[in-house]
Amino acid sequence: MNKITAAITAVGAYVPDYVLSNQVLETMVDTNDEWITSRTGIKERRILKDKDKGTSFLAIKAAQDLLQKSGTKPEDIDMVLLATATPDMPVAATAVYVASQIGAVNAFAYDLQAACSSFLYGMSTASAYIQSGRYKKVLLIGADKMSSIIDYTDRATCIIFGDGAGAVLFEPNEEGYGLQDEYLRSDGIGREYLKIDAGGSILPASEETVANKQHYVFQDGKTVFKYAVSNMADVSEKIMNRNNLSHDDVDWLIAHQANKRIIDATASRMNLDESKVLVNIEKYGNTTSATLPLLLSDFEHQFKKGDNLVFASFGGGFTWGSIYLKWAYDKK
Repeated sequence: MNKITAAITAVGAYVPDYVLSNQVLETMVDTNDEWITSRTGIKERRILKDKDKGTSFLAIKAAQDLLQKSGTKPEDIDMVLLATATPDMPVAATAVYVASQIGAVNAFAYDLQAACSSFLYGMSTASAYIQSGRYKKVLLIGADKMSSIIDYTDRATCIIFGDGAGAVLFEPNEEGYGLQDEYLRSDGIGREYLKIDAGGSILPASEETVANKQHYVFQDGKTVFKYAVSNMADVSEKIMNRNNLSHDDVDWLIAHQANKRIIDATASRMNLDESKVLVNIEKYGNTTSATLPLLLSDFEHQFKKGDNLVFASFGGGFTWGSIYLKWAYDKK
């Protein structure tokens, strides 16, 4: 009996139509294209303008794209896992609604929240369910409507984030492809540096919290940047060393798209050629839980069966980690 690994067998994605460019932001806050581009690498981001649509809309669209492209029957899915920092509502799990809307009537579903590391942690979770032998098809979606929690008068955060969703299907593999190793970390020191103050059990919503804009993302940019640069690079290097991977062995770096300088620092520590570093931050900004699957969708045509992919992420809390995965198929 060969060892069961969890392989990605299909990818899907969705981004809204509306483009919020740096030029438009120049009319909203005191900033400019050169400043944003030089510090973040971002040129534009997609925004879901419809106030009646939430993260579930994005997630459903990405899941439907995956189902359509792969020919997967929704009723065959065993589990739907939604990685998100912006659920539709605080209590009713958004993943459950998404599963019902896409016709995954035989699946159980729940949300997973680890800020910008949500999808990375979700990969670990989906893989564990597959490797248990009890589940055959796990749909992992990363989706966030970040525009719903961003103050567009705060130039420190409004230039960074965008909306979007991506999805992957995990299935059992006995050829040695799929998730090989993971190194996931967290540290509660980050609680004060990247957060939303109000709306939780410590500070429930009130007229005062709304007036004080405490339902928007707060970020201590310099501190978060410092931790992200060192920690994302550390875990990426560690996953390579643990698996005896040289820079020649790594085919692609799939890094969280929060800041181009953080991505570059991680690649530099790994001694990777720029051609192996996948970047789409200029088009989407930081879509939080959606950055990794959006990369997979945008560059799926370049992956070859057996390619070594190293994933890396860093998020609020703090949460971070790296995953080593062998790609399981050639795109037809």
